[in-house]
Amino acid sequence: MARSNMVRSKLLRGLLVGAAAAALALVLWSGAVLEPFEARTWDMRARVFASHREPDLRVVLILLDQASLDWARDTMGLTWPWPREVYAYIINFAARSEVRALAFDVLYLEPSGYGVYDDQTFGAAMAAMERFVGSAFFGIETGETLQWPQTVARPALVAQQPYDQLEGVLHRYPLAAFPIPEVAQSSLYLANVQLQPDRDGVYRRARPAVLFDGSLVPSLGLATWLAGQHVGGDTAQPVEVLYEDGAVRIGTRRIPLDSNGDVILNFKNETGRHRDFSAAAILQSEIQILSGETPLVEPDELRDSYVLFGFSAPGLFDLRTSPIAPVVPGVDVHATLLENLLSDDFMRPVAPSLAVGLVLILVLAGSMLASVVSGAGRTVAVYVLCLPLPAAVAFLGYALGYWVPLMAPTAGMALALVGANVANYATEGKQKRYLKNAFQQYLSPAVIEELIQDPDRLRLGGERRELSIFFSDLQGFTSLSEGLSPEELTALLNEYLSAMTDIIQDEGGTVDKYEGDAIIAFWNAPLALEDHAVRAVRAALRCQAALAQLRPRFVERVGKELHMRIGINSGPAVVGNMGSRTRFDYTMLGDAVNLAARLEGINKQFGTYTMISQATWRQVDRQFRARELSRVAVVGRAEPVTVFEPWFDADYQPLAERLTTFERGLRNYYQGDFAAARKVFESISDLDPPASRYLARCLHLLQQPPEHWDGVWVMTEK
Repeated sequence: MARSNMVRSKLLRGLLVGAAAAALALVLWSGAVLEPFEARTWDMRARVFASHREPDLRVVLILLDQASLDWARDTMGLTWPWPREVYAYIINFAARSEVRALAFDVLYLEPSGYGVYDDQTFGAAMAAMERFVGSAFFGIETGETLQWPQTVARPALVAQQPYDQLEGVLHRYPLAAFPIPEVAQSSLYLANVQLQPDRDGVYRRARPAVLFDGSLVPSLGLATWLAGQHVGGDTAQPVEVLYEDGAVRIGTRRIPLDSNGDVILNFKNETGRHRDFSAAAILQSEIQILSGETPLVEPDELRDSYVLFGFSAPGLFDLRTSPIAPVVPGVDVHATLLENLLSDDFMRPVAPSLAVGLVLILVLAGSMLASVVSGAGRTVAVYVLCLPLPAAVAFLGYALGYWVPLMAPTAGMALALVGANVANYATEGKQKRYLKNAFQQYLSPAVIEELIQDPDRLRLGGERRELSIFFSDLQGFTSLSEGLSPEELTALLNEYLSAMTDIIQDEGGTVDKYEGDAIIAFWNAPLALEDHAVRAVRAALRCQAALAQLRPRFVERVGKELHMRIGINSGPAVVGNMGSRTRFDYTMLGDAVNLAARLEGINKQFGTYTMISQATWRQVDRQFRARELSRVAVVGRAEPVTVFEPWFDADYQPLAERLTTFERGLRNYYQGDFAAARKVFESISDLDPPASRYLARCLHLLQQPPEHWDGVWVMTEK
């Protein structure tokens, strides 16, 4: 009887401890504290299962990679951006191959710089293709129009419910950027190419359709699938769309949705990539076929496939992070959605009620079991049995096609086991040493301590840190390099890169990589630097000064002046060793990194050479002088960014009067007084490149006044 009472007492104590542990785990889960860790464990599950799942061979990528850029430059003399007539060859090859559908993950927002004929040739190839999917961009704060163009056919998606009943599952976008008419009018579907990552920057989900101006707009993957069902004609057939509980039915396909109305993608293939061909190989093959030669790629290799074209060259900045690989082309995420549609094997979220029930069952069972056992051996056995249980259930759920939460039951189980042992110690006072030894033997004390005391400190994978990020590039270097021998080019690059690298490292920076003449660096990792923004800006200004000293020597050697564009941004990024198991680099990923790269390129729009973001400017504590250049909205980013041009104080003083005048003109511009701004900018336009750019913009805005003015300069190029 006594033994029975003791067992009941232990079971009751275990039940109370388990209930408390489960409640705490559920609070952490509902408060999104465990979300970063859950995401990482999901990536682990995806990698494990992807290695045993072959991608759908019907999904094919054509990638404009670095090798294609090099081939076009060396063989055809083409510099970036390519004439659009070149892409017509790719479309013609796809048509020749009788592919089911062809989609371009490229935004053509501006007319070709090669003239009207270039766009007409491109558009004619699309129209002849019939099942071509073009790209458009839809955003909340970034875009050029509020309405669907009257000359462009709306997507043939017919909603079966009023849109006001779909709050929370259907995302509305008030702004859009449409492609040029030759693309918009020649596409069977215009698709949304915006991808929304999770909070950690990893792309695990996609939005099958979004709402703009009263029309449902399919994503690129969905539009490609729909185009593949097209049976002929110039227009797409109407497709019914019905939002159900936890899913959306599009035509014959039912797509499960999470609570935010997003699709959870099912990634396959351990490399994280689909079957792909380089753009250069496709171009050569089409040219060879037209010349009567044997092509590198036979059209039969693409026959009856769904083909998506996109960028994978690092310099084109369309790379993403997936659960499978740290770097994949953005088009590959769209291809995964398409692949899931073809095979009808999307991942499905577990209902919250089932997830709560799972946590309670596992945690209460583990806690009560830990409470009744005694002795070191049995305690160890309970840990070995119970701790892997949540992972085993989660992995089983993945195998069945469900996202079963792992971190909530794991945290609850760990807390319950620890709590049960602590409770046993407090009430019995004799198992402390056994429990401690068993605990340290099977789990890392540091990991358990972090998980129990501060879950936010646990990191599975790269470290998230505040960085100051530096991107630089030489102006016109591609054309300059064509006139140099390999030996001369190597010597020039080595001298230039050595001088710049010495300064960056002297300021405590870490050089991430070199990409030709481009330098990518960052501060505040691996060593923490409180003044990382100051060091980054000072390094940029010192680099510009060093290049100015080297410039006369370079002019003597190459006959041209070398100028460097630099973009700097400060913000959170994931930094760490990334790559494969056998080859990796200490590098960084994140939206802040992408913005720094954009700022380097935006210098060209203003005629400047050093540009920093407001996030960096706020951190330099006025240790430099700077002028505000603009409020810009870059492609792929919803919120506008205020940018500045910095100087050392000694360099600023001779320019102070001119820069004060520029500031006055900028205030008029922000206020929408374009006539006054034009007069101010005109007075210094011969001396100040940014003023010259604003003068041209003011003249344009005076001729075509904007309907809604917020002072933001929208950039239309990546």
